[in-house]
Amino acid sequence: MANPICRVDRLAWRHAGPSVGERALPEETAIAFTYNGTSYAVMMATPRDLEDFAIGFSLTEGIVDTPDEIETLEIVEEEVGIELRMWLSASRATSFQARRRHMAGPTGCGLCGIETLTQAMRPLPQVSEGPHFSPAEIMEAVSSLAPSQLINLETRAVHAAGFWSGERGLVALREDVGRHNALDKLGGAMARSGLSGGDGIAILTSRISVEMVQKAAMIGIPLLVAVSAPTALAVRTAEACNITLIGIARGDGFEIFTHAHRVALEAEMHVA
Repeated sequence: MANPICRVDRLAWRHAGPSVGERALPEETAIAFTYNGTSYAVMMATPRDLEDFAIGFSLTEGIVDTPDEIETLEIVEEEVGIELRMWLSASRATSFQARRRHMAGPTGCGLCGIETLTQAMRPLPQVSEGPHFSPAEIMEAVSSLAPSQLINLETRAVHAAGFWSGERGLVALREDVGRHNALDKLGGAMARSGLSGGDGIAILTSRISVEMVQKAAMIGIPLLVAVSAPTALAVRTAEACNITLIGIARGDGFEIFTHAHRVALEAEMHVA
């Protein structure tokens, strides 16, 4: 499998003058998803954790409900990219053919190729209540992400999605050049290891668009935290599917946009 990091020569200019050197860059590869011999999507992504990507994408797209419905998964390297070749169970194969569509887009393009507005705003499951967290726990979850982003520590150019549990801390993290891809990979890693989305917090290094909320709902994550702001549609979608949406999570705090009851603010409000 291709190395996710590529080192290239570069010429830099600083106030002290020019200098030659080397820069670590994240690799970017065309990843094709095929089901039962039919092409479904092509995404530009980091060539790592591809089994997680295949399973997570299949779950968040609603192609399967469980990983077991993917009977075989083969990672096929080709000259121009990598194919994730999957064969579905008989019942899933039938439903897949009924909803078949093609989409191809640039890095992290979450809705490219959607054929109708109804497909773009598909109905989402109601996320279960899950645990409640204190502000200190949420801040701990956010701070746990950066030290574990091994690709980003070298390149400073990839997104990450992590899953944090109050009992176990950061239990899973995946990185990718695309923010949607990172969350798909996280969902696949969780499904493969038996982690329930309802048991913790998902932390994102990106802004929260509606597609990120849709994917979190499909994974069953009740609390979504990001370092950047959400879109207005993401807020409305999170409100509708019972997700606590937290943005602008930085060193000095965060902002809650929906379902604030999952965050134990009472003690802080009484002290204030």
